[in-house]
Amino acid sequence: MPSRTFVSDANIKKSLPPPKVIGPTTTKATRPTNKIPQDIIDGAKVVKKEEFDPERHLQFQPPTYIYTMKEFGFEGQGISPVAASEPFPLFTPEAIKQIRAEIFSEPVLRDCQYSSSFAKNMIRGMGRARAPFTHDAWSSPEVAAMVSSVAGIDLTHMFDYEIANINISINDQTTVISSDGKVQSKDSTSAFAWHYDSFPFVCVTMVSDCSEMIGGETAIRTPSGEVRKIRGPAMVRDHSLHLAGPHVKPTLIHEQGTAVVMQGRYLEHKALKSIGGRERISMVTPFRPKSPLIRDESILTGSRAISNWSELYHGYTDYRLEVLEERLREKRKSERIREDTKRPFDCESMRRFLEDQIAYLETTYSEIYPVEDMDED
Repeated sequence: MPSRTFVSDANIKKSLPPPKVIGPTTTKATRPTNKIPQDIIDGAKVVKKEEFDPERHLQFQPPTYIYTMKEFGFEGQGISPVAASEPFPLFTPEAIKQIRAEIFSEPVLRDCQYSSSFAKNMIRGMGRARAPFTHDAWSSPEVAAMVSSVAGIDLTHMFDYEIANINISINDQTTVISSDGKVQSKDSTSAFAWHYDSFPFVCVTMVSDCSEMIGGETAIRTPSGEVRKIRGPAMVRDHSLHLAGPHVKPTLIHEQGTAVVMQGRYLEHKALKSIGGRERISMVTPFRPKSPLIRDESILTGSRAISNWSELYHGYTDYRLEVLEERLREKRKSERIREDTKRPFDCESMRRFLEDQIAYLETTYSEIYPVEDMDED
């Protein structure tokens, strides 16, 4: 586990208002019209289902480089000094086989496929009943500690419904690659439009065989308008080289189970298309601060139209009420200590605290409104 300087409650200060999130133009949950090829579904089946075992299924190595918010021109914004990471190994091939088997299982394909103006085919809200291995992996303390060590702040997964959002792209066209290794087509067009995430951090993991892929970077737009590209999870560096920075030409190892971490709530970014390979399947799990005392500007703009809204709203309100409960308990505890030590009541401090909780409740309230049900066949 890498040694990182973690953000404490004391050094989190109010900053600029969070960026506005633009969600998909889709207004209600919609099933995809394009079918996943049967050979991909059949190829994901496993002979034996396994329970998640961190000793067997994790192969974490710290990233060779971590980009800071300061490097991109966002110093002081967000909840951590960390902006994004270089790709790093996270899950073993055995773990990815189990995850793929759950992604392409009959219950998941029946209940959890969604489509939007952002992506043609997604799988969301698998839950523990349908995907116990995937759920247990992402909710494990081991994975949380690994992601936190990269993010520079203690994190926990957002809530259960948001575990392992799967983006699926199938390429049935032949890509021509010249003898010098260059793709004879554009490889920098975007797979997703410029956007901010709805949640503070994301961990994006590659679930596909990336050996024939080219491209797939993440572009980040800085305050000056400059576009910076960072490597996607398909392109992990050879850790045996111990490279010291992002600008040294690396040896890339294309492996399933590699990941990147990014503070996407505060960085305008987009995923660039990859060329080559039959499929590109990525797994996105959002994270929030573990401490209830750190500000949390999570919203549902990016999720509402691609979800079972009842399950989504339950997960969102449950964690928000838990955070509020813990904040009130901590404040009451500090007030008792103040009274016991005979210090005077601080009106301004209490008013600021209550204003913050009112704003937190108002945000929660504004995110919860009726959504039209999905049209089922």
